Amino acid sequence: MRVVLSTYGSRGSVEPIAVLAARLRERGAEVRVCAPPDGEFAGRLREVGVEAVPVGRPVSPLVASVAPGSAAGLAERVAELMDAQFETVAAVAEGCDVLVATGPLPVTAGARSVAEKLGMRYVHASHQPVVLPSPYRRPPARRGQPLPPGATDHQALWDRDAEIADTMFGEMLNSRRDAAGLPPVSGVRDYAFSEQPWLATDPVLSPWRPTDLDVVQTGAWVRADERPLPDDLVAFLEDGAPPVYVGFGSTPLSDPRAVSRAAIEAVRAQGRRVVLSRGWGGLAPVDDEGDCFVVGEVNQRELFRRVAAVVHHGSAGTTTVAAGAGAPQVVVPQGADQPYWAGRVADLGIGAAHEEGPSPSFDSLSAALAAALAPELREQAAAVAATVRADGATVAAGRLLAG
Repeated sequence: MRVVLSTYGSRGSVEPIAVLAARLRERGAEVRVCAPPDGEFAGRLREVGVEAVPVGRPVSPLVASVAPGSAAGLAERVAELMDAQFETVAAVAEGCDVLVATGPLPVTAGARSVAEKLGMRYVHASHQPVVLPSPYRRPPARRGQPLPPGATDHQALWDRDAEIADTMFGEMLNSRRDAAGLPPVSGVRDYAFSEQPWLATDPVLSPWRPTDLDVVQTGAWVRADERPLPDDLVAFLEDGAPPVYVGFGSTPLSDPRAVSRAAIEAVRAQGRRVVLSRGWGGLAPVDDEGDCFVVGEVNQRELFRRVAAVVHHGSAGTTTVAAGAGAPQVVVPQGADQPYWAGRVADLGIGAAHEEGPSPSFDSLSAALAAALAPELREQAAAVAATVRADGATVAAGRLLAG
């Protein structure tokens, strides 16, 4: 079977696709991946034996240059992403059997149009549930299109979200469909999601409550990472009590130095050392003390098993890896789906949600960290870890190959 995987976004969008590509190739499938041209993404895909086909602009500088929630330049970026699907992805998908798409709506709506044009099977995959219509929660706001803050009728809000999606993307999509000889669609959002979207999240960490939407929950597509930790990191870990990990992944920070200082001082106040992950936000030590070790790309699963707690931004990937490692968590959500994951960590009793906004202070982070370091919370984190599945990508690959 020949499978095309199309994605666009930061690490949280690309890493699961790399994991699925690896599982598919193990089962003999021919896999092609269309992904952003960032060097680290191309390198990750080469690790699993796939040469990435670049689409769109590099994500890292784009993330750093666009203010959170800003709609500036959005129309241009949307046009570029759609064009990439109708041109680059369409060319890659010629002669293939199935197209799996994940990422923002311009990508997935364009990808489904390509699959329709080529007569291919199409699968929409989401790595978090908050964008899928559900009467149990509000839809997230789209850039430059806020929803009424006091409204409580979730179904009415989802109906409004569908209207907003049509306003933002409908004309762009249908002009490209017309050029491709396809009829226009109404309801861009639901067209992109398809009649049976896949939800690639762990059913314990992120249970999906049944709705009118026929959602298939595969489990999270998490890397089975066997890389050893660097020798100098191992030496640091073994030279004292377990430290606290602090990292915000590929999420930008408005003031990384202030966040670094608040985090390091809060960890020190608990009598702990720090493992600091630079990430795209550029976290860095604030002094020359020897109790702070800086890491870049590392086997998070193995590292999280050896730390006292994990302070992070609340991406689906980091939350799932930390939960699977049994590490207590402090989630400082910066936006997007991250407040959802912060809430799930708190609800499960495996960590604390930082509720004082995206820029933690010494006091606010100290309180959350003290709660996360409580012995009973570590016991609960260990209990939940035993329930977290590691076979989500295997399940997804099996479903794809079974047709």
